[in-house]
Amino acid sequence: MYLGQRVAAIVLTLGLSAGLVGCGFHLKGTNPSSVPVAYSKMNIVLPANTDTLEEKLSLYLTSAGVKLSNESDAYTLHVLDYSPRKLELSGKLRENIIRLNITFRIDDAQGNPLTEPRTITATRSYQYNEETVNTEDQEFNYLSEVLVDDVAQQIVRQISSNRLKPLTPAQ
Repeated sequence: MYLGQRVAAIVLTLGLSAGLVGCGFHLKGTNPSSVPVAYSKMNIVLPANTDTLEEKLSLYLTSAGVKLSNESDAYTLHVLDYSPRKLELSGKLRENIIRLNITFRIDDAQGNPLTEPRTITATRSYQYNEETVNTEDQEFNYLSEVLVDDVAQQIVRQISSNRLKPLTPAQ
């Protein structure tokens, strides 16, 4: 009977361990989305009228382990270009295509570029019938926020995975 209890305890322990691994549990310090140590302190520089992007970048960078700081030794995430565009195609059904292009790079504490400029593009489209209730503005505002959120996540993922191409020195 004693052997049966030991086997049951081992099976229960293995089952609980497999359940934790299966649900994505990781011990602290092994977060696969944590940023490289070099970028642990960062400042964000954005063009005008990009409050939503600043909010999203701040949220995702801090959750990835970056301390947002204006100190002199902090790296700078510099957004060089923020270009939202809307294309309207008319017909019986009206189709709108929304595109957001963002170009960014990382600068060192002295303001010298460390990485090549990188452009991220996100696109969404939606259709509506002009003869029915007009919800175009609501849908446009919602999808614009979705695009900003998507681009902010892509930027943070690229910083976290250290996939940004370093600046090649001029020869």
